[in-house]
Amino acid sequence: MSVTQEPITDDVPAIITTRVIEVSKGTLFKAYSDPEILAQWWGPKGFTNTFHEFDFNPDGQWNFIMRGPDGKDYKNKIVFREIVPLEKIVFDHASGPYYKGTVTFTDTDQPNCTQLSYAMILESPKVYNNLKDFIAGANEENFDRLEETLSKLTKK
Repeated sequence: MSVTQEPITDDVPAIITTRVIEVSKGTLFKAYSDPEILAQWWGPKGFTNTFHEFDFNPDGQWNFIMRGPDGKDYKNKIVFREIVPLEKIVFDHASGPYYKGTVTFTDTDQPNCTQLSYAMILESPKVYNNLKDFIAGANEENFDRLEETLSKLTKK
C-alpha cells in the first residue's frame, strides 16, 4: 500500500491511498457499487454502517450512518458525480468533512490483480492538517476491511 499525504499543490490538499488488490476489476468495482457488499467493509476498523439511500448513478445520493466502536453515530451524505464502470467513481462527500473523492481501478501486470487508488481532495489546507494523521490510518483500515470482505466473497 502507498499513502501520499502531500498536498497536490499548496492550495489543493489531498490524501491519496493506493493498494494492489488480488481480485479482478469487476469484483473490486462490485464491492463499491453493491450496497450489500459495501456496507460490510466501508469505514475504519470497528465501524458499522446503516444505509438509508444508495442511488449509484451520477447525481445519485448515498445517505448512511456510520457507527463508531464507541457507539457514536456519524451521518454521511455522498453525491455521486461520475461513474465509469470498472474504471472510476467520483463523488462529493457532502457532509463534514467536505471533500471530493475519486476511486480508480487500474489493471496491473499481475493476473487477476487491480490497483485501487482513493484520492481525497479536502476543502482546505486547514482541514487537511486537522485530518491527515487520522485519515491515512483510517484509509489503511478501510482497505484492510475491503480485502477481508473480498476474501470471504471469493471463497464462496
